[in-house]
Amino acid sequence: PKMKEDHCLHAALLCLGVLCYSQALATERLSHARPSLHGHLEKGKEGQVLHRSKRGWVWNQFFVIEEYTGPDPVLVGRLHSDIDSGDGNIKYILSGEGAGIIFVIDDKSGNIHATKTLDREERAQYTLTAQAVDRNTNRPLEPPSEFIVKVQDINDNPPEFLHENYHANVPERSNVGTSVIQVTASDADDPTYGNSAKLVYSILEGQPYFSVEAQTGIIRTALPNMDREAKEEYHVVIQAKDMGGHMGGLSGTTKVTITLTDVNDNPPKFPQSVYQMSVSEAAVPGEEVGRVKAKDPDIGENGLVAYSIIDGDGMDMFEITTDYETQEGVVKLKKTVDYETKKSYSLKVEAANVHIDPKFISNGPFKDTVTVKIAVEDADEPPVFLKPSYIFEVQENAASGTVVGKVHAKDPDAANSAIRYSIDRHTDLERYFVINAEDGNIKTIKTLDREEMAWHNISVFAVEVHKQHQEAKVPVAIKVVDVNDNAPKFAAAYEAFVCENARSNQQFITISADDKDDSANGPRFIFSLPPEIIHNPNFTLRDNRDNTASVLVRREGFSRQKQDLYLLPIVISDGGVPPLSSTNTLTIRVCGCDSSGSLLSCNAEAYVLNAGLSTGALIAILACIVILLVIVVLFVTLKRQKKEPLIVFEEEDVRENIITYDDEGGGEEDTEAFDIATLQNPDGINGFMPRKDIKPEYQYLPRPGLRPAPNSVDVDDFINTRIQEADNDPTAPPYDSIQIYGYEGRGSVAGSLSSLESATTDSDLDYDYLQNWGPRFKKLADLYGSKDTFDDDS
Repeated sequence: PKMKEDHCLHAALLCLGVLCYSQALATERLSHARPSLHGHLEKGKEGQVLHRSKRGWVWNQFFVIEEYTGPDPVLVGRLHSDIDSGDGNIKYILSGEGAGIIFVIDDKSGNIHATKTLDREERAQYTLTAQAVDRNTNRPLEPPSEFIVKVQDINDNPPEFLHENYHANVPERSNVGTSVIQVTASDADDPTYGNSAKLVYSILEGQPYFSVEAQTGIIRTALPNMDREAKEEYHVVIQAKDMGGHMGGLSGTTKVTITLTDVNDNPPKFPQSVYQMSVSEAAVPGEEVGRVKAKDPDIGENGLVAYSIIDGDGMDMFEITTDYETQEGVVKLKKTVDYETKKSYSLKVEAANVHIDPKFISNGPFKDTVTVKIAVEDADEPPVFLKPSYIFEVQENAASGTVVGKVHAKDPDAANSAIRYSIDRHTDLERYFVINAEDGNIKTIKTLDREEMAWHNISVFAVEVHKQHQEAKVPVAIKVVDVNDNAPKFAAAYEAFVCENARSNQQFITISADDKDDSANGPRFIFSLPPEIIHNPNFTLRDNRDNTASVLVRREGFSRQKQDLYLLPIVISDGGVPPLSSTNTLTIRVCGCDSSGSLLSCNAEAYVLNAGLSTGALIAILACIVILLVIVVLFVTLKRQKKEPLIVFEEEDVRENIITYDDEGGGEEDTEAFDIATLQNPDGINGFMPRKDIKPEYQYLPRPGLRPAPNSVDVDDFINTRIQEADNDPTAPPYDSIQIYGYEGRGSVAGSLSSLESATTDSDLDYDYLQNWGPRFKKLADLYGSKDTFDDDS
């Protein structure tokens, strides 16, 4: 409070001094601004009479202090002319900037006053024009003259910073005096007058970390080794004060937020010395085992850490990768582990910074190591076959029950459970094999044929006895070893042709053979003639020793008239052990050839028919016979179709007179065009139409015992009789033409045609005969009978 009072007192004294100085200056200037008349006398101090010479106006600059807030207008100055005798005939006129608004003049005395408070920062000076005119005629008595009114500055504007808030960064661990940022303030007061605009900077908040230069406003670090990890952000308040920083000056402040940027001055550090992890032996390579993390208080690239395994007995079984999002080291399984082989592993993991700052290398080393112990957990594993696959051999035609081979699997778990074996029947649909469930021996249960299937690919399951869900599968390939059980045969259905004029020892066909057995059982075929025809007079055989044989003509001259076909048996033997042979017949036809040996005709009939009819004539005769037969058949067919209609449409035929009455219509009041198809018998609607195109060849007379009595009124018996006649008539068409009106139907959209709900009439009809119509009309008879009874009672 005392400081505040001192400031107020200082300001008051300053204003009073400025006011007194302004008045004195104005009085002094007025004395120069009053030109006196020539010969005007003024007394001096000693009473001497002084003589002053006549002169024109003397204009100097007028000064008005800004921000004056007194009760009366401020006297700026006084205008006076030499010709003004004081009789009031002179009128002073003021024009120019602010005349009449800011500055007013007393037109008699020439006194100029400022009517408004002036602000130098708004306008520093005003240019005005003064003139003396005759009051009565407004005639200018003197030429106009200009003068300037200057606004004198006072310290009424505090310093202002360019920004209200500043933000700056400086690296941590910076040396003392490192420049952070420069702040700048401005003062609207006159910098050329006094110290109103002379600024001095100082720091109000932020010591002892930062300082500011008083003249430039540059902020610098003031403490060494500032640590971002300890404190990252600082708030500094800077003050700018005018009047050179002296007491009574005005001031302004700004806030500066300074952030320490990170440098890599901290190495990574593991929070613990040992990590414990575990992995199941059932885990697959690539599966995550666990994570480690070295803490680095640095941020950004300065805090990046890379992990690696540098030692340990699990270097080949595990690997580590870096998760850069979480900065963790991820330990993963590299190879499958086995609990029964090794139960634990140890790793030495290193974490090192990726980017190292050479300035702080002395703070290193920028890495750390930790021990990772990994325990292998026992898992319930399926059985394991000793081999990934099996290949067995078995001879074809081997007896049922022959052992093919043996598979073996074991339980890798410590329990070593018993194993049971089975064959996947989807791979052995024909059931050629069976396996012993206990020992894994595979046997045949059918005779195998290599020529039918040379390989059998089956799958064998191994399942733990007490854990049926634990099973393994192994492929088993069974090769059927060939046995020489197929004799060689002709490679094709050979048919040879020999000319009638063939020469002796002429070759006319080459034959070869095939053997279904493997090449080991038939590498070479031997061709020969049977012993009984080894000296065949017509043909001979030559083995070419390349699995082919040539057939040659032994004699000359063949005749189709005598014999046009020869059957030559040929024996073919293979080279198997024991060898097999077969006799194959070669068909040889005798043909007519020209002189060059080209075939002309192989038909023996060509010579036979020369004496009689030719082949063409025989064919023509046969064609005529066939045509005649076709004409006869057509004639008979047309004759039959012209007979009388098959069914006699007589009016007395009861089958055409019986009508169905179950077609329920719309009633007596239904005058609209009703679709009669709706009322037809459903069987007829569905396409069940009676056949009327066939009439029995003789009329079947029904048995006498089935006809009703002539005078019978039992309609039910009549209907049943007619149905039995139609069913028992063997000459009736396959579709009966009798229409049954006793069919109940399937419902009708027209509603019921019963008269039970109709209006009662006084009809004298007697319905007693309904009692004799049979059980089909019993309900109707009871209804009408009850109605009569009711009427009688009433």
